[in-house]
Amino acid sequence: MNLSKIVNGQKAEIGTNVHIDKSTCISNDVVIGNNTWVGSNVTILSGARIGENCKIFPGAVISAEPQDLKYNGEYTTVEIGDNTIIREGVTVNRGTVSKGKTIIGDNCLIMANAHIGHDSVVGSNCIIGFSVGMAGEVVVEDWANVSGLSGIHQFSRIGAHCMISGLSRIIKDVPPFVIAGRDPLTYEGINRIGLKRRGFSSDKIDEIKEIYRVIFQQGRNVKHALECIEKNFKQTKERDMIIRFINKSERGIIKGFRE
Repeated sequence: MNLSKIVNGQKAEIGTNVHIDKSTCISNDVVIGNNTWVGSNVTILSGARIGENCKIFPGAVISAEPQDLKYNGEYTTVEIGDNTIIREGVTVNRGTVSKGKTIIGDNCLIMANAHIGHDSVVGSNCIIGFSVGMAGEVVVEDWANVSGLSGIHQFSRIGAHCMISGLSRIIKDVPPFVIAGRDPLTYEGINRIGLKRRGFSSDKIDEIKEIYRVIFQQGRNVKHALECIEKNFKQTKERDMIIRFINKSERGIIKGFRE
C-alpha cells in the first residue's frame, strides 16, 4: 500500500494498479490492496481493509455499520484477504464491541446478494452461495461451502471442508469434513468429493468416515462417542480437529439422519 489518493472527495489508501469504476463511493479510512478491481456503484465505508487481487462487483456495500442494537459507534473494521471475489449486491457489516472486526479470508467467493453479519469470521478458500444470510458472530472455517439461500443463525459455527445444501437452516454447529442437508439440518455423510479434490487420501477419508460413524450412526450420545473415538482411534490431525470442534460447541452439533 504505497499510494494515497483522493477518491470522491475522501482520502483513502489505494494500492498500485487498482481499478475503480464510475459512481463508486469510497470513504476515508479505507485501504485497498494492489491489483484490486472495484466495479460501479460499490460503496466502501470507513474501516474497510481489502487485500490484493480482489474483485468487488457492482452494488456491493462493504463495512457498513453493524445491524446490532449494541453497536454504539465504536471504531471497528472489516478485513478482506487477498484474491477474494465479492459479487453483486453483497453486504459485509463491520464488527461491534464484541469482536471489533468482521473477517473474510483469502481466495473466497461470496456470491451475489449474500450478507456477512457483524463480527463474523469466514476462513480462506470458502464459497458463500447467493443470498446466504449470515447473522452476527458466525464462524465459517477454511474450505467450507455454504450453498445458496441458506440462513445461518447467530453464533453458529461451520467446520472446515463442510458442504451445506441449499435452502438450509443452520441453527446448530456443523463439524468438519461433512455434508449437511435436509430440514432440520442433519449429517448426510462425508464430503468425499471435496476432500479428494484437496488431496486427502482414500485412507484418510475412510478414517474420517469411521469417526463420524461412531458419532452419528451408532446410537451413542456425543460425550460417549467422543470417549470411544479417543480410546479406539489413533491420534491424527483430522481426529483431533473433529474432537476439538465438538468440544468447543456451545450450540450443540447437528444430528445424524434417521428414517
